Amino acid sequence: MASAIGRMFQIPELRKRIIFTLALLAVYRLGIYVTTPGVDHTVMSEILNTRAGAGGGFLNLFNFLSGGAMERLSVFALGIMPYISASIIMQLLTVVVPAVERMQKEGEQGRRRITQYTRYGTILISAVQGMSIAIYLESLNSNGHPVVRPEWTGWGFRVLTVITLCAGTSFIMWLGERITEFGIGNGISLIIMAGIVARIPAAIVQTRQFMSEELLRPFTLVALLIAMVAVIAFIVVMERGQRRIPVQYAKRVVGNKSYGGQATHLPLKINTSGVIPPIFASSILMFPATLQGFFNSAWIQRLQNALQPGGWFYESIYVLLIVFFCYFYTAVTFNPVDVADNMKKFGGYIPGVRPGKATAEYIDRVLTRITFGGALYVSAVCVLPSLLIAQFNVPFYFGGTSLLIVVGVALDTVQQIEGHLITRHYDGFTGPRGPRIRGRSMATRMG
Repeated sequence: MASAIGRMFQIPELRKRIIFTLALLAVYRLGIYVTTPGVDHTVMSEILNTRAGAGGGFLNLFNFLSGGAMERLSVFALGIMPYISASIIMQLLTVVVPAVERMQKEGEQGRRRITQYTRYGTILISAVQGMSIAIYLESLNSNGHPVVRPEWTGWGFRVLTVITLCAGTSFIMWLGERITEFGIGNGISLIIMAGIVARIPAAIVQTRQFMSEELLRPFTLVALLIAMVAVIAFIVVMERGQRRIPVQYAKRVVGNKSYGGQATHLPLKINTSGVIPPIFASSILMFPATLQGFFNSAWIQRLQNALQPGGWFYESIYVLLIVFFCYFYTAVTFNPVDVADNMKKFGGYIPGVRPGKATAEYIDRVLTRITFGGALYVSAVCVLPSLLIAQFNVPFYFGGTSLLIVVGVALDTVQQIEGHLITRHYDGFTGPRGPRIRGRSMATRMG
């Protein structure tokens, strides 16, 4: 490992990119401690700690996804999730709206326009979520101590909070784009990963406290550590897992040159949709809480109470939504008909399957089967935190969307570093005899 890190810093350009990335991630973590005007973050921490003991709530879930920013009521409280939501919406629009699809096919200029529209969408989503949070914060208190100071309540506080949170999300978006362009790895994904990893020291301290209070026994801790290693290894295997369909290209003679005649494969990932399904599912399940901020309705309140993370109703709906979005997002991003047409155009065929429509049906049938396995895998990982907290009294979230993001981003980043090393005639990240690290496909990367 030490030799691999040494090889990384032997290349001046790679060294600059890594230092630049770490510096911007440090700026992001410092911004977590800048509090939104007019709020008392100590009262908010008390509320979140109290609700954590009852199985959490949407605020705890929001706090975890934002890297602890919600707990401190930071200017980064919304995190990068509005940008991700806007990116996903634009991706879906490229499939259902012909004008956006044409824009995507215009090359670099079209991609720039889509990026600009994504930024506008980020601001719009941030404004809606910021207003909802501002209204909701005005109703929160702990032992008679309100989260929002009395002299700040009203539309002045709401407008200021929306402006502050929108500015915070825009700044995070800018940091992510700078990391992607001048640093190493995908900036948006690394920012999310940094927020998740930053919670690990607090989890370790809380675990030691549970051990000292004999709420967590040593044998249970050892078993938990073994299970954690096994789960991480399982995620790595599943994220890299592929179903390779053999493809044969017919030999063609053009002039004095011959083309084709080679055997290759069509790789279909087990988890084609990546972390998009749990993000979509979480957003939908948090929607009643967003409505409650605008409309103080009794039936919305009852629905919100039923959809509390950790409950059997919430987890059941969560799994069903994940399975649905795994199939939905895979269908949106992967078109078997286009793949079959392109194979036929270049003289490719699957042995034993007729080109054209039969090939598309065969690919669709295989993709449907492996997507079901991928959906079950994602669902199992996402309900793991609730199971560990309820059954083993684990004092931290392990698993879920956060673990999928951390493992996937780590694989992608290491793959990019290895690419820099190999192109400059160095050995790969794992050494001259080590395996080549394969990250996720571009369709499953976030941001």
